[in-house]
Amino acid sequence: MMAVASTPRPRLPEWLRLKLPTADTFSRTRALLDELKLHTVCESAKCPNHWECWSKGTATFMIAGDRCTRACGFCAVSTAKPLALEADEPARVAEATRRMGLKHVVITAVARDDLQDGGAEHFRQTIEAVRALNPGIAIEVLTPDFLDDDAAIAAVLAANPHIFNHNLETVRRLTPDVRHRATYDRSLSVLRKVKAKRGAAIYTKSGLMLGLGEREDEVLTAMADLRHANCDLLTLGQYLQPTLKHLPVVEFVRPEKFAELGAHARRLGFVHVASGPMVRSSYHADEFTMPLGKR
Repeated sequence: MMAVASTPRPRLPEWLRLKLPTADTFSRTRALLDELKLHTVCESAKCPNHWECWSKGTATFMIAGDRCTRACGFCAVSTAKPLALEADEPARVAEATRRMGLKHVVITAVARDDLQDGGAEHFRQTIEAVRALNPGIAIEVLTPDFLDDDAAIAAVLAANPHIFNHNLETVRRLTPDVRHRATYDRSLSVLRKVKAKRGAAIYTKSGLMLGLGEREDEVLTAMADLRHANCDLLTLGQYLQPTLKHLPVVEFVRPEKFAELGAHARRLGFVHVASGPMVRSSYHADEFTMPLGKR
C-alpha cells in the first residue's frame, strides 16, 4: 500500500503559488451558498481554485450531502455515515444557479453506496430542477461510478445532461491506493456505457491527477484507454495533498510537461483538453463552448 506522509508537505514550486483574490463577489458567493444551505466540492474537497472561482461567481455544487461512503486516499471530503437525502436540495441548487446567472453548471456528489441507486435519482431530479429554472443552461454532471449499475447510469442520462464526467483519477497501477472501492476498469466501463447509450448526443469527460508517482508511459496508456472508451473531454492536473492524512505528493509536474501531455491527448482525438498544474475537473468548465447536444 502507498504510505501516507508523516512529514510536513513539501514547499510548493513557484508555478503553484496563488494570489488570493479580494473581489467582493467571493463574499457574495459564500453568503448565497450559506443562505441556501448548499455544499460545494470547492470547499469540501479543499480545492485550491475555490477562491478564484467563487470570486468569479461560480461554484461546483455537491449534492447528496457532504459525507462520503468512500475514503479515497486523495480526497478531503469527509468519510462518515451519510444523512438522509434532502428532498428540496434540487430546488435549492436550481435557485442558486439562477441567482448566480450561470450559463454552465457543474453538479457533482459524494459517493452514496448506502443507497440502492447510488444517488442517481437525486442527480436526475437536480438536473431537471436546474433546467426548469434556467432554460438553455449547459449542464455537466461529475458522478461517482454507481458501481457500474446500468439502471443508475440510465437514470442520470434520462435527465439529458450535456456532459457526463466521471474521473479515472489515476493510472491503473495506483488505483487501489488512490481510489477506495473504485476500480480502473469499472470507471472505463461507466464512460463506455454512457457513450453507447447516447452516442453523439452527449459528451463524456474524465480527468487524471499527476504527481502521485505514476510513470509517463502509464499516463499515456490511461489516456489511450479513455479514448478507447470513446471519452471526448480530458482534464490533467497536479495532485495536491489536502492534509497530512492524505497521500503525499511524489512529484510536482512542471507546466511544460502538462503542455506536452495535453498536446499528446489532442493527437489522440480528444475534442477538448485542459492540461496544467491548477486544472481540476470543473475548473473553467465553461470554456468548452462547442455546441452542446448538437454534434
